[in-house]
Amino acid sequence: MHTLNVDLGSRSYPILIGAGLLGRAGSFDQLAARNVLAVSNSTVAPLYMAQLRSSLAPRRVVEVILPDGEAHKTLGNMARVLDVLVANRFARDCAVLALGGGVVGDLAGFAAACYQRGVDFVQVPTTLLAQVDSAVGGKTGVNHVGGKNLIGAFHQPQLVVADTATLQSLPARELRAGLAEVIKYALICDAPLMAWLEQHLGALLGRDPAALAHVILRSCQIKADVVGRDEREQGERALLNLGHTFGHAVEAATGYREWLHGEAVGAGLAMAATMSCECRLLEASDAERVRRLVELAGLPTQVPGVTPQDMLSHMRIDKKVLGGRLRLVLLRRLGAAFVTADYAPEALMRTLAQHCGAGAP
Repeated sequence: MHTLNVDLGSRSYPILIGAGLLGRAGSFDQLAARNVLAVSNSTVAPLYMAQLRSSLAPRRVVEVILPDGEAHKTLGNMARVLDVLVANRFARDCAVLALGGGVVGDLAGFAAACYQRGVDFVQVPTTLLAQVDSAVGGKTGVNHVGGKNLIGAFHQPQLVVADTATLQSLPARELRAGLAEVIKYALICDAPLMAWLEQHLGALLGRDPAALAHVILRSCQIKADVVGRDEREQGERALLNLGHTFGHAVEAATGYREWLHGEAVGAGLAMAATMSCECRLLEASDAERVRRLVELAGLPTQVPGVTPQDMLSHMRIDKKVLGGRLRLVLLRRLGAAFVTADYAPEALMRTLAQHCGAGAP
């Protein structure tokens, strides 16, 4: 087992990474609450809820099982979680625990942030995407028809327990989606990781435990360091959104039903690389290297059926818009990202035209 610490002063917490943690009682020693609301979905709960209950004993555990999928990350489902907390008379010393992927984690965390103005929260991520990214850092929220994650709060977990054994039951499509976030970390600040991914992608897709453990640990190290320096995204943390402004627009434009988040981020990474090339920041050969790695991971780089105008409409309400200007995370080189609003609008439209619309292959 590896233990990392997210250093946030009084809000610091550990990330536990290892195989078999879900069934180990000691994994939850740091959880002080005696009353726990376990939020999961209809796919994950039948696989792992019994193990979790055993590990949490003798605590009182009440379950909320939500439908699976990004389309269900709504205010209505968050209200269901709040209703169960109220109906079971949970007090402020309770904890909300998320067992599942990013949708469950974001929604349950937002409920924990709101209930009685904030109760303890524990993340037990069961997807690669959640283990390398969404379970760490305290971003919680739900989607709105107008945009991704527009309603939410910063609410740090008390504990993150990432059981890598759960990835063996993960559908192949979900595994590939998680790799998009790993590629993102390489592009923003770790060029050697990019080279490692190019050499070991087959092992990751084959679920090699050592390869998976390596990328989960390295991804969490990067995110923990960034969040420790910029908890509320006032500066550096915005770099973690590389590819996400494009990706969130893809998700919103398709109603959160056609694309997994990681698939949209994969296409977004390819778009960010193209945009960086259009702005004469990134060499064309490096942009092609990004596109090739995304495609080798089994992720899309094109968005057929969504027009450039649709994309731009959704991008304009992204959370990185300031003073009416859409800021983008771009690449100076592989492993060096930055945030800017200083780009030609024509470069953005050329980028969208290359990747989106009826003409996209």
